[in-house]
Amino acid sequence: MNKNVQFLGLSLLLLSLVNCKPEIKKNVVKEGVKAKVEKPTSTVKHIVLTEQPEGVSAPEGMVWVAGATFKQGGVNSDKMAMNHEKPAIDVMVDGFFMDATEVTNAQFAAFVKATGYVTIAEKGIDWEELKKQVPAGTEKPHDSILKPGSLTFKKAKSSVPNLYDFSQWWNWTIGADWKHPNGPKSSIKGKDNYPVVQVSYEDALAYCEWANRRLPTEAEWELASRAGSYGTIYNWGDDESVLKEKANTWEGEFPVKNTIADGFELRAPVKSYPPNAYGLYDMAGNVWEWTSDWYNTNYYKETKSKNMVLINPTGAGHPFTPTNQLAKERVIKGGSFLCSESYCASYRVSARMGSSMDSSLEHTGFRTVATIDMVGDK
Repeated sequence: MNKNVQFLGLSLLLLSLVNCKPEIKKNVVKEGVKAKVEKPTSTVKHIVLTEQPEGVSAPEGMVWVAGATFKQGGVNSDKMAMNHEKPAIDVMVDGFFMDATEVTNAQFAAFVKATGYVTIAEKGIDWEELKKQVPAGTEKPHDSILKPGSLTFKKAKSSVPNLYDFSQWWNWTIGADWKHPNGPKSSIKGKDNYPVVQVSYEDALAYCEWANRRLPTEAEWELASRAGSYGTIYNWGDDESVLKEKANTWEGEFPVKNTIADGFELRAPVKSYPPNAYGLYDMAGNVWEWTSDWYNTNYYKETKSKNMVLINPTGAGHPFTPTNQLAKERVIKGGSFLCSESYCASYRVSARMGSSMDSSLEHTGFRTVATIDMVGDK
């Protein structure tokens, strides 16, 4: 791999590219990097909003997610649960509306047409900003590399013994963006109903502001995915044998061969698989989805130590990733078409990863939520 391309593949996307990245087990925590979770408020009486209020209709394309008190995070029966998913914490989350599907190419195109918005992947790379996120003294790449682009997936030609080195299946591709998700020669023509990808956290926020929506918190996302099924590994239960009927994931040896047993090698159109009990599609697989929470590997542990129930939690007070302490990452949920049973199985409900806010990849998109007060404002 070209040295400059490798630099961008590992550093630009922020030294923490996400594709079912395995957690480093030796998690050495330095002083001053605790999750600093919000102050628990369980001493305050709170009646969870469960039912959709009378007279309030669901916005077009959205469904009601019933509020509940539940355990957020890895369940005891989940042998794949990673340290940053546990121990499970007690939360109370009020009901809200959520997009039934991931935001599609057609929806994002309407936003761009109305606003003239330009995504981060379509802009040149600001070295002054980038070097804040890489070790001091890192050499600036050649200007020919610092052009608009993003990361695209590439298959490996042979078995990959070291799945920690994710540069083996990601390419920095100049000209890749939401309209050209797999590179400059690709297109979204005829794919209006596919999830938009190659959008950063900042791009997703811009869409939300235009649509009078917001991104879900991690707690809201997990509540929505579970759809009333608490204590199970997947949003349909604990039976992994039905995975190919339930979600778009990687079937076969990752990242060498995808058997396409589930019908798709890469992204699938939204609604290609059955919805969960709340009518939400692709809450497992297809593409990762942004949430508003900071990614902090200590969040669950620090929260659990408080031994209290959190009400409508918004996550850690600041980001922390031990393998890249310069990163400022947000939590992404749901896994993608690249998640493999033999790798990390991130189509599990509690699975979570961190992604830098200016990252965009071909397997990451988003969906939005709206609270009762937001619906009333529109």
